[in-house]
Amino acid sequence: MITPTPSLCEGFRPREALSGNGLFLLGAPFEGTACFRKGQALGPKALREAFVAIETYSPYLGLDTNDRNDLFDLGDISFEAGYEETLDFGEGFLAGHNLKKENIRLITLGGEHSVTLLPLKKYLKDFHNLLLLHLDAHADLRDNYGGFTYSHASVMRRALDLFDSGHGLLQYGIRSGTREEFALMEKRGTLVPRNDLIRRLAREKGRPIYLTLDLDFFDPGLVPGVGTPEPGGEGLPLFVDLMKELQGHYFVGADIVELAPDLDPTGNSSIFGTLVLREMILAMGGA
Repeated sequence: MITPTPSLCEGFRPREALSGNGLFLLGAPFEGTACFRKGQALGPKALREAFVAIETYSPYLGLDTNDRNDLFDLGDISFEAGYEETLDFGEGFLAGHNLKKENIRLITLGGEHSVTLLPLKKYLKDFHNLLLLHLDAHADLRDNYGGFTYSHASVMRRALDLFDSGHGLLQYGIRSGTREEFALMEKRGTLVPRNDLIRRLAREKGRPIYLTLDLDFFDPGLVPGVGTPEPGGEGLPLFVDLMKELQGHYFVGADIVELAPDLDPTGNSSIFGTLVLREMILAMGGA
């Protein structure tokens, strides 16, 4: 159910299976619960293709992906069997490994936001004190949307269902949601106030961090090619500051979701998303 994809990401080598001390890309081209605009299934391909249009060197972090020998591309996981069946397959694919003990880092390329659960279920099992950092325009805390409990609008609620006592959630950039979602964030203390993200993270040194990034976190003027754009949002400088902060943390995994490249005929959204991917890779560190 995983289709090898000749990676166009410079410095990445194709790999059919996980192994220790490596950073792996995994495409998750799924858009089955997208409720406004579709096209997210094309996201993984667009992110890989745009990698040839950006430099491998980051002037922000002073690092180059070409200096790494631990970068691999697993290809794309197929969702043809259905969403829940694919989650089960994903669990089986990851089951033979301990991500923490083997120093396996995974970056999943969406696809809509519901694909986050595929790697996250394993991360929550292998890291008892994982901190989930959620950057998004939307709270994604509905119990269901349209009757579907695994909707992209419910992904953080499903994540909370999987939490043990040691796990934590921080949400930043949220500017859209129901009254009930905002009440839940207030009750659980998950919503980080504007301009307080870096300071809040500084208190989490040594704790494993998984970042889930919905590209509608950014201002839609910068990234219009997303499924559910929301006015306002952050720019690149804040994200760069975040990556600089995470360089000093135990940054163990991430995903980038909701890119719908055909909604932006300029191609700028794909380029922006790939630059974000490069910074994630470099901030996540080597073996």
